[in-house]
Amino acid sequence: MGQTGTMEKIVPTSPGDPRRPLGPRDPGDAWVDGDRGQFWGRFGSAGLLAHDAGKGVLLQHRATWSHHGGTWGLPGGALHQGEDPVTGALREAYEEAAVPEQNVRVLFTSVFDVGYWSYTTVAVEVVEPFEPAISDPESIELDWIPIHEVAGINLHPAFAASWPALSEKLLDHRRPLRHDGR
Repeated sequence: MGQTGTMEKIVPTSPGDPRRPLGPRDPGDAWVDGDRGQFWGRFGSAGLLAHDAGKGVLLQHRATWSHHGGTWGLPGGALHQGEDPVTGALREAYEEAAVPEQNVRVLFTSVFDVGYWSYTTVAVEVVEPFEPAISDPESIELDWIPIHEVAGINLHPAFAASWPALSEKLLDHRRPLRHDGR
């Protein structure tokens, strides 16, 4: 039973499922089915929303073989068993885009939770510039996209739905405090 009392099941992967084409599979690499739909990541998933004040946000053009391939989204993926979402997002961003953990600082997290599965967006600020690099086959391209241009590109549907709230929160973190501390 899921956290909301709904039945859930883990669906074994099959040919054509999103996965790293090379290397061993992690136990978290599986679909989870429940009353709210099917989601990737047995232990949940997480993605890294990296913001560089001079460049924009780092987005990944997803490989065509992946779920919603050809769209733009965040570097990220399935969490490992027992892994917290911040650690998982940083690991995935390093694996997929060579994002160095020491070059970013966590600003906030945002969680989409359906009871039996969750996705955590980990927003970070770039504190030391770096150039992302495609470091596995899950990306067609990586690019820094100015915040005001993100909504105009072909986004992964779930990221597109969350972008308005995420961008507002990201912009709030960029605003300087007023003299009264707000």
